[in-house]
Amino acid sequence: MNPQTHHRWRIAGFYFFYFSFVGTYAPYWGLYLKSISLTAIEIGVLMSVQPVMRMFAPALWGWLAEHTGNRLRVIHAAAFASVLCYAGVFFTTSFWGMFGVLAAMGFFWTASMPLVEATTLSYLGKNTAHYGRIRSWGSVGFIVAALALGALFDYVSIRWLLWAGLAVMLGIMAFSRLLPATAAEPHHADRLHLHQIALQPAVMAFLSVGFLMAVVHGPYYTFFSIFLVEHHYAKSTVGLLWTLGVVCEIGIFFTMPWLMHRLSLARILAAALLAAVLRFLLIAWGVDVLALLLIAQALHALTFGAFHAAAVATVHRLFPGRHQSRGQALYGSLSFGAGGMVGNLLSGPLWKAWGPAVMYSTSAGVAVIGLVILLWQLREIEARTAGHPG
Repeated sequence: MNPQTHHRWRIAGFYFFYFSFVGTYAPYWGLYLKSISLTAIEIGVLMSVQPVMRMFAPALWGWLAEHTGNRLRVIHAAAFASVLCYAGVFFTTSFWGMFGVLAAMGFFWTASMPLVEATTLSYLGKNTAHYGRIRSWGSVGFIVAALALGALFDYVSIRWLLWAGLAVMLGIMAFSRLLPATAAEPHHADRLHLHQIALQPAVMAFLSVGFLMAVVHGPYYTFFSIFLVEHHYAKSTVGLLWTLGVVCEIGIFFTMPWLMHRLSLARILAAALLAAVLRFLLIAWGVDVLALLLIAQALHALTFGAFHAAAVATVHRLFPGRHQSRGQALYGSLSFGAGGMVGNLLSGPLWKAWGPAVMYSTSAGVAVIGLVILLWQLREIEARTAGHPG
């Protein structure tokens, strides 16, 4: 195995464990919170804590990485602190206690991913179209966690989720120590301040679309498992449905080099938004028909997989040179952070007042708004991101 391949597996290992944690958290954390007698509103608030941290923490850590010139040291520190803070979940079941623990953990856990994304793209250089093949190991980690825990929770208490999360957190910390050091290539945009890039109309439109796509998925990550269980699906089936989405996501990651050579990044984003409209209408009104749920979960390949790969590549081109880490952090803050927070916070009141069908139909409507904004600046975004990755 040559050094290049060796480093690629190290990065893949980090993605595996990082998204294994997502595989424990996204499908099952709402069920755990419900098991300790928290209300729908409280669950919605607690599930929004991570996105809130993603609003602020990545920008701070991105700034720190840029000004220290040492991404890896920041990643190492964040991973270690994440483990320490996560341990607090074993000592509280109150709303405010859990709020404090999740906030502290989220402040550190959310810090590393934008920096690792920048590291991965810098490592790949001109071969950024192959990002998906490394990132797909994160999807594999998600599948392993979601599928294994879904089967397990049909037989054991949901409280075992806490131990599964700790084991995965330790894996994140271990692989953070193995990541290769990389540096951004100098670029003429280095003379610009970050806000001078971010406030350009095409960039603002793209960042708005990222925000809205995260809003779209907020109700999905917060209430999808609860929605299925209330419609009499077994927890193992819940795990299988989550897994189906991520299997399709892996497939699209491996086809991204082919897609990126045939479609612009902006058009891939547009296709993902169209798919989101269909997907969340199917979930809203077809929950009792398993075949429709299977179609909806297959569309995760586009609504998350294709959208995420194209968005990360777009950020890499819109924020070149020394702005790479902070560009990825800004995108993460506005999309997974602010967008995820809004989506999660709205999901609780929508669920309580009008029910899940209206909640998921609202997600479809927000995707339409995102598509309109993207089409407004489509040509300019295409011009700014022109050229096929290697």
